[in-house]
Amino acid sequence: MNDLPYELFIAVRYLLAKRRQAFISLISLISTLGVMVGVMALLIALALMTGLQGELRDRIVGSTAHVYVFKPGGGGLQDYHAEIAKLKQVPRVVGAAPVVTGPGMISGANGNAFITIKGIDSKLESEVTQIGKSMQTGSLMALETPEGELPAIVVGRELAQRLGTFVGDTVEIITPQGTVTPFGMAHTPRRFKVGGVFSIGLLEFDEAYGFVSLDVAKRLLDRELPEFIELRVDDLFAARDVADDIAQRFGSDYMTQDWADMNQSLFSALSLEKLAISITIGLIVMVAALNIIASLILLVMEKSRDIAILKTMGSSSASIRRIFMIQGLVIGLIGTIGGAIFGCITIYVADRYKLVRVPLDVYQISYVPFRLEPLDFVIVITAAIVICFLATIYPARQAAKLDPAQALRYQ
Repeated sequence: MNDLPYELFIAVRYLLAKRRQAFISLISLISTLGVMVGVMALLIALALMTGLQGELRDRIVGSTAHVYVFKPGGGGLQDYHAEIAKLKQVPRVVGAAPVVTGPGMISGANGNAFITIKGIDSKLESEVTQIGKSMQTGSLMALETPEGELPAIVVGRELAQRLGTFVGDTVEIITPQGTVTPFGMAHTPRRFKVGGVFSIGLLEFDEAYGFVSLDVAKRLLDRELPEFIELRVDDLFAARDVADDIAQRFGSDYMTQDWADMNQSLFSALSLEKLAISITIGLIVMVAALNIIASLILLVMEKSRDIAILKTMGSSSASIRRIFMIQGLVIGLIGTIGGAIFGCITIYVADRYKLVRVPLDVYQISYVPFRLEPLDFVIVITAAIVICFLATIYPARQAAKLDPAQALRYQ
């Protein structure tokens, strides 16, 4: 320790106070623990909110497209093959598929449920969404049924459990579109064979969506043309740029909407919640900084004789200032490093063993993964050290201004 710069040597000696200064040492320990707990809690909170946002985003984007392309007027897409070929020429677009959607009611062995019917081209849909990869039983290609056979439908896992249906079972669907008869509108149930069961992991999709072939959906929903085209891009964060590019390239004939616009309220709420939690827990670090100020002020009062002797021996005011700044920084560094270590360990364990469970019907997912972004980690560590450093300025300046003659007068 004698090889250390004397300011650091004295600062460390003051931290390791003897029995006479045990109270000051206790306050320093409490300050260190306060910084540690604050940093640890802030890292865990940020990792939790980032993991929640990322998981919801990945599942939503996996079940839906990145960009939606409409044609104003509601007439639909006359030649969707030509439209898809045109849209695939736009940079960053890697997949495109036509869609027909509409509401209905599905009936199975155990009861009825409302359903959103989505008519797709099963070959093209796999280029745009992850439905094909989310199949638990059956296959998306089961939608391509030969003429004369019952048309197939692929339903979500939660919906299948509610209806009590499995692959190969028969269900019935009623839609608002019916057949006009002399006695009024007749809503005749259409029979379908369950061709597969998927699980995206989002309750909204798993309990309320059913996929049928595009031609079947047009007949079932009384639509002549697909309503819009879904697009997938090579980077989901470039979806807005691609949507703007399409509008500029093709003019007012096309309207676009990206996944962020469609889920703006959800992710805005999550971002606000993340900010609020960060500010609230960040106050713990501020409280710890106040403890650092208190412990250093008490130490300056206790060590006034030592400070006076150091000055009479030739130590400058700058050296005295550095002694107390170093002491506060040591407290901050130990607390920050300890908080970072314990925080990262907690994040790993909580993510590895899925410790945080959430209501499925509220957050759409059963547990929250923890994801600590490198930038969040750097910001928290830097902010904690800076706050601890700022807390040392006032006590250090008071120590540097101490008059040796006044301090030694009654010694």
